[in-house]
Amino acid sequence: MDLVIGPLDLPAHVDEALAVQAAAFGLGPDEVAVRRQIVLRHMTYPGARALGATAEDRLVGFVYGMPNDRTHWWSTVVEPYLRAQGHADWLDNSFVITELHVHPHYQNRGIGRALITAITDTASEPRSILSAIDTDSPARGLYHSLGYQDLARQVHFPSAPKPYAVMGAPLPLRR
Repeated sequence: MDLVIGPLDLPAHVDEALAVQAAAFGLGPDEVAVRRQIVLRHMTYPGARALGATAEDRLVGFVYGMPNDRTHWWSTVVEPYLRAQGHADWLDNSFVITELHVHPHYQNRGIGRALITAITDTASEPRSILSAIDTDSPARGLYHSLGYQDLARQVHFPSAPKPYAVMGAPLPLRR
């Protein structure tokens, strides 16, 4: 498999990226439509950037993130949980991984690891934060292997049926 990882013009490829996310996350058309607007808004934020993984001339994975901003919705939701655990300072001077998804047919091939390490290697912030569904999943296993630690668990996002864990790691990520 010829895999190419490089910069992704996410607004121009938002539908391809969301098709990957829908396949990986089991999203329906209504949720994809909502997320489309969120992704397009996120990509207007200062420092927001995306990388894509392409195989056989199609997008099979993507990651995007940005320097964290305490005024962003995600930060306002996770802040009380982080504060309760003594980790609210992680919201400052961190690069947040907003989304990381690999199509199910391409998972377990190191693509997610390559995407997240490549995007964080270019961050000027000294650490990274993200949220992941709070279950013993391959995604959380990947994050732990890269040096992410649980900062808060059982974090509830409005409209999300399952609780999340907020995780943080010093940069560069562990190899």
